[in-house]
Amino acid sequence: MERIYITVSSKGQMVIPAAIREELGIEPGTRVAVRLDGMRVVLEPETLALKLRKIKEMRGCTAGFPPGSDLLLEDRRLERERELAKDGY
Repeated sequence: MERIYITVSSKGQMVIPAAIREELGIEPGTRVAVRLDGMRVVLEPETLALKLRKIKEMRGCTAGFPPGSDLLLEDRRLERERELAKDGY
């Protein structure tokens, strides 16, 4: 998306352009987090559409890896074997 310039009002307010609001699903009443990233101001809306988009993007990202519970059980089994070996079993 190309840069769009806006002007900050005397009250410190600014208007997010309609195209950006529509793309991000920002509607009246939407909460927006504001943070600094170096010399940048980052606005992060908390919309259901964005949350669903993030979930969709993450779908399948752990494909090919064993479930976390399997990893924990294997780690615990190895730890127990080390404990038993240390105790002479």
